[in-house]
Amino acid sequence: VQLQASGGGLVQAGGSLRLSCAASGRTFSNHPMGWFRQAPGKEREFVSSISSSGGSTYYADSVKGRFTISRDNAKNTGYLQMNSLKPEDTAVYYCAAPNRDYASASYYNRPDRYNYWGQGTQVTVSS
Repeated sequence: VQLQASGGGLVQAGGSLRLSCAASGRTFSNHPMGWFRQAPGKEREFVSSISSSGGSTYYADSVKGRFTISRDNAKNTGYLQMNSLKPEDTAVYYCAAPNRDYASASYYNRPDRYNYWGQGTQVTVSS
């Protein structure tokens, strides 16, 4: 699976952004998907994941209630709607997909459980 993340940008605190992850190369609907982020000097951090069908989702506590993950398998695209953004959300955001679909969305909360990564899109939240 080839993944291309887009939609990042500069936004004021309290604002919103929607990230997109366009997939190609394999049947997107066969793969769960996740979003991670990495701030300068920090490790890559789990944000959210979604099952292959979209019926199961999982969130990091830091974004629960503010971010919503979704997917449109007909368009081979995943999304991350980010509301009520905070300066601490500033990071490069990556979408990723594992090679196999054999667990619920909550299982895919670690970067080593993914095989395919997009190139990242910068999100900057100003205070």
